[in-house]
Amino acid sequence: MRQTFYDFVTLFVTVDPLGTAMMFLALTPHVTVAHRRNMALRGTIVATAIILAFALAGQLLLDMMGISLAAFRIAGGLLLFLVATDMVFALHSGIRGTTIPEQEEAAHSRDISVFPLAIPLLAGPGALAAIMLLMGRATTWAAEGRVLAALVAVMTLALIALLAAAVVARFLGITGANVVTRVLGVVLAALATQFVIDGLRESFGLG
Repeated sequence: MRQTFYDFVTLFVTVDPLGTAMMFLALTPHVTVAHRRNMALRGTIVATAIILAFALAGQLLLDMMGISLAAFRIAGGLLLFLVATDMVFALHSGIRGTTIPEQEEAAHSRDISVFPLAIPLLAGPGALAAIMLLMGRATTWAAEGRVLAALVAVMTLALIALLAAAVVARFLGITGANVVTRVLGVVLAALATQFVIDGLRESFGLG
């Protein structure tokens, strides 16, 4: 139960459903409710498929490139720490959100379900690193199943947040959304640090 909660929190803070919903609303100011709903559904499905692909084939990719799991834990933890820094200080470096050119491209597009919604807002570098790290820690089929179940739960919440983006924006406002994102950023920073510690322990055989 504890590990399942850990998996859920790690994925939740990296995907950041509330923050993504606010950005999704900002990128679709002039579309109909029906079109926004369709984009939210397609974007969530595409993002889930991408993250699942990394979850199932991530270890194979590391093996092909000759990268140890310990090295990936350290690198992934550092990457997640950068994501956490963005969240805590409300920065927009392109690690967690979209860059200015990407926002301009999205503004001229009628369908942002694949880009930038699915990638990089939902299935960004942080989420992809997190799912591979969590799957790497899972030592049994049951543990891997719990990671995938946590992913499905988080993406379901993300879809709900996207569908209710206008309601979320009215309820939280910009300030409220930033407060939630900052709190989640602190949690993610702690989780990222733990990944780095685990990687160092494994690298030096400290158990």
